[in-house]
Amino acid sequence: MTMPFDAATTNVNHQDDQGRLTIVIPTLNAAPHLPALLPALARQGIAPERYLVIDSQSTDDTREAFRSFGATVVEIDRSTFNHGGTRQRAVEMRPDADVIVMMTQDAIPQRDDAIMRLVDAFSDPQVGVAYGRQLPRTVARGIERHARLMNYPPQSAVRGFQDREQTGVKTVFCSDSFAAYRRSALHSVGGFPEDAFFAEDQLVAGRMLIDGWRIAYRGDAEVTHSHGYTLVEEFRRYFDVGVFHGRNRWLIEAFGAAEGEGLRFIKSEIAYLARHDPFQLPSAIVRTFAKYAGYKMGSREARLSTRWKRRLSMQPFYWRD
Repeated sequence: MTMPFDAATTNVNHQDDQGRLTIVIPTLNAAPHLPALLPALARQGIAPERYLVIDSQSTDDTREAFRSFGATVVEIDRSTFNHGGTRQRAVEMRPDADVIVMMTQDAIPQRDDAIMRLVDAFSDPQVGVAYGRQLPRTVARGIERHARLMNYPPQSAVRGFQDREQTGVKTVFCSDSFAAYRRSALHSVGGFPEDAFFAEDQLVAGRMLIDGWRIAYRGDAEVTHSHGYTLVEEFRRYFDVGVFHGRNRWLIEAFGAAEGEGLRFIKSEIAYLARHDPFQLPSAIVRTFAKYAGYKMGSREARLSTRWKRRLSMQPFYWRD
């Protein structure tokens, strides 16, 4: 496989190199996040025109705010948004970029060099994708905090296909809330899949690992990003996870089943809550059953009507007749 992006060209902070970098941010009514997000992006030292915003017909001032910031803003029909296809079209809009950073509108960089620390992962010519650390919101309680601490530790790491023996399906873990892709690696695995309604990042990561690339996790590239899901939202999210695994059995076959990782998460969560937020233990137990039920129903989604899938999924816009 070819790897034209070498260590000498990863310092895109230099004006001459910024054409090699694009930051893609899909948006929909992002106004509540902009007072924190835009100043944080301005402190990254990256030319504003390197930001590409794909907006799904926001009804607030999202587009105007990003245009005033200096970003390129492209509006798309909300009904056409797709987690995989929309991101792939954004990649194709910037054919000059060797590195594409994917962010979400609610991921707030916590250091002035957070993006550059993430991009620095490509100084290793074997790294095809890198993702950064996500910290819990200041208002987060124990369940929300544990989820971030479990999945995003402070220690950086690099994983290859051989690591599946120890880390199983967690080997492909990645998050487009704050991730960066080497263009040549992304192209070599066919880009983001057009029909991916969920976890497009893990699909790409799995294909890269099988193809010989490596995944870098940068614990020093930090953003604040977490969600306080309700019980119903937890069910719906895991319904989507079940659909994802059911439709992509090759991931399970190549890297291992998800149940083992789920059991480790439950044990860790109970221990963490017992120490830090014991009043949330009953909620955590109920949520565990909701997640399991959602996952099992999602894995059998072929038996359900489109109407029911819309009701059960966290992505109802995807389920069209």
